Amino acid sequence: MATGPIVTLTINPALDKSSNVARIVPDNKLRCDAPNFEAGGGGINVAKAIHRLGGNPVAIFTIGGPTGHRLHKLVKAEGVGTMVIETKQWTRENFHVLETSTGFQYRFGMPGTEMMPTEVRSILETMEELDPKPAYIIASGSLPPGVPADFYGEIAKIAHKQGAKFIADTSGDALRYATEAGVYLLKPNITELSELVGVDKLEMDEVDDAARALIIRGQCEVVVVSMGAMGAMLVTEDQVEHIPAPPVQPKSTVGAGDSMLAGIIWTLYQGKSFREAVRMGVACGTAATMNAGSELFKMQDVNRLMDWLNRYGKRYSAS
Repeated sequence: MATGPIVTLTINPALDKSSNVARIVPDNKLRCDAPNFEAGGGGINVAKAIHRLGGNPVAIFTIGGPTGHRLHKLVKAEGVGTMVIETKQWTRENFHVLETSTGFQYRFGMPGTEMMPTEVRSILETMEELDPKPAYIIASGSLPPGVPADFYGEIAKIAHKQGAKFIADTSGDALRYATEAGVYLLKPNITELSELVGVDKLEMDEVDDAARALIIRGQCEVVVVSMGAMGAMLVTEDQVEHIPAPPVQPKSTVGAGDSMLAGIIWTLYQGKSFREAVRMGVACGTAATMNAGSELFKMQDVNRLMDWLNRYGKRYSAS
């Protein structure tokens, strides 16, 4: 097992508000259920999921105004260790609505508020001064306005100096800059993988070669291609394996990717193999889809799905 902590970084967190309504109708006043509030943001979700799996991660994130302080309280209530960087602007809020008559979920994501250059510098300084040095740094989520596109590339350089394994779970230019600086593990979907290798589209039989091209370039050591209901593809320098997703009745995909990443990193942190890590990641991600709203996985679901993967996964993949 690694010795330093797992650290997650979220610089565009959100206070997630969710509710249910029987039916969404234009112009009418809609009577919703009492709202539920949760701390949202990629790195925060990953930290909560790792804690649920038995780890003790440290979640680093920005907070601003009353919404930010409420978000901080929610994270601490989960038992997750925190370090926060105060910002002048309020933390954003997102809104999710489940239409109970159809099962459709509507997700309204608000843009992050602009961050000042001094605040960006404060985040970088916080990461540079981490003590003890982390074993893993997971930077997850989008960049708010005011943050340079190469920000995660700068975090990658800091991680390298500290001897930490760096994971960037984002998209677009932010992901490209991080990858150019070098990461330990990438978890792109097929569209993101296509963008990273500079092609418009990838066919399924091209995915492993595209992922391996990133490894050959020295941009990462391992790629886990997220394929939704199809599971994931594990690609290393000398290994390719499809890990199927157990069949379930999904209710929501919110938090599934973060849960998957948490399962992977927590398993690797314990010194287990890539195959074991991706199976746990698929189990956690799939389990998260079984819950409505933005709720993460339940451990009993993870354990049941891991049992399915361990008993049938290899045969299912080979078929």
